[in-house]
Amino acid sequence: MKNNVLFGTAGGLVVGLLAGYIIGFEVHDAQGRGGGAAPQGLAMGQPPPGMGQLPPGPGAGGPSQASLMEAQQRIDMNQRLLAQDPKNVGAWVALGNDLSDTRQFPKAVDAYLAALKLQPGNPDVITDLGVVYDQLADYDKALAAFEQAQAIAPTHLQSLMNIGVISAFRKNDPARAAKAWKKLIEIAPNSPAAAEARQRLASINAK
Repeated sequence: MKNNVLFGTAGGLVVGLLAGYIIGFEVHDAQGRGGGAAPQGLAMGQPPPGMGQLPPGPGAGGPSQASLMEAQQRIDMNQRLLAQDPKNVGAWVALGNDLSDTRQFPKAVDAYLAALKLQPGNPDVITDLGVVYDQLADYDKALAAFEQAQAIAPTHLQSLMNIGVISAFRKNDPARAAKAWKKLIEIAPNSPAAAEARQRLASINAK
């Protein structure tokens, strides 16, 4: 079930893709959000960046009704906050996270783009945007987002992992996937992400 999953960096649940999950590391690696600059401004009701995963996707057990209600409450709070302070980057990111967690993907795209308009070049937010594009089956935009995050932060693990996932399982380009995962292993050989990358390399090599 893990072979086709992408990972996000934001504080949410896990988004299942095809038969797997995108990288928010069932874990959100120990480096936090891959080393990107944390958004400025505190979002209401949101945990710090790098803690948690994106929402379950098709075929993966969804979040509980209680967690969905809590997410919707945070959405409502952050929308009210942004009505008063539309330049609060942290609130836009938190709103995007919760909209993604509740599978409101087009609205999540809008929230992440609003955050990036205020704080361009944040590799974590760009990666989360790519994860949402993947959920919308816009694989070209997803891959472009992950590559943009890599260009900004070459040691950003989530975007590297996701370049591999998109390449291997969406674009049928295992060579490109292997290159990304090998780079990830080289950058952080002892990380949970590297262990995941090794498993993924083995899976495409076995085909």
